Amino acid sequence: MNAGGTGNTAVFPPVVENGTARGRLVLVCEHASNHIPARWGDLGLTAEQRMAHIAWDPGALGVARGLARLLDAVLVHAPVSRLVYDLNRAPHMAGAMPARSEVHDIPGNAALTPDQRATRTAAVYTPFHHGLHSLLMDRLARGLAPVMVTIHSFTPVYFGTPRAVEFGVIHDADETLPRTILSEARARTPLRAEWNEPYSALDDVTHTLRLQATPYGLPNAMLEIRNDLIATPAAEQAMAGTLAPVLSAAIAALPAGVTA
Repeated sequence: MNAGGTGNTAVFPPVVENGTARGRLVLVCEHASNHIPARWGDLGLTAEQRMAHIAWDPGALGVARGLARLLDAVLVHAPVSRLVYDLNRAPHMAGAMPARSEVHDIPGNAALTPDQRATRTAAVYTPFHHGLHSLLMDRLARGLAPVMVTIHSFTPVYFGTPRAVEFGVIHDADETLPRTILSEARARTPLRAEWNEPYSALDDVTHTLRLQATPYGLPNAMLEIRNDLIATPAAEQAMAGTLAPVLSAAIAALPAGVTA
């Protein structure tokens, strides 16, 4: 299983696509990949579990890529599974390297030592967030006024309970952009769009926004898409086409004083 992987010093920086984009939008997909590098074995999981939502956000990367293309946006995404390290969680949080996710035990995370947790943090979390921070600060310095939006997907059934929401808009400290995205989604799309669903900041799901955008006054939002709506490449691209006008209108509507 080799869950700790303390003998390997390789690091996993973020993947950046369309890095020379001139648009304001910076898309972030923290749960883009279900890849578990060899140094961590299989974490004690079956092949089916490694393909399930516990390991990544199915469909999210495809939607994000479609949005990046349509809106001339930068896309920053994770190269490894969130079960190795959940990049939307701070290092001290249990969910950063969860021993259990939904109804699944994660054997490879069950008894991590402090040294093993520190090794994973240094290998995955630190290079990802350092890379994202550097990109945002570079764009800010160049006067590109970045707007950061994170893209996630969620399951249609959670602990046996169906979820009616199809598109969720979640905020951190600043509600300005998220409120406008929600309004535009309700006006422009047939999606059942909800505020702070299926999660909210109270569930500790806005770490990336809180770390990377809020301290610098960057407009930001977290978007959640029900994954049965983006289960194929064609559906991913269709969703990107649906959401692109929503995000474009919401960014255009930012108050004049919000220059990021």
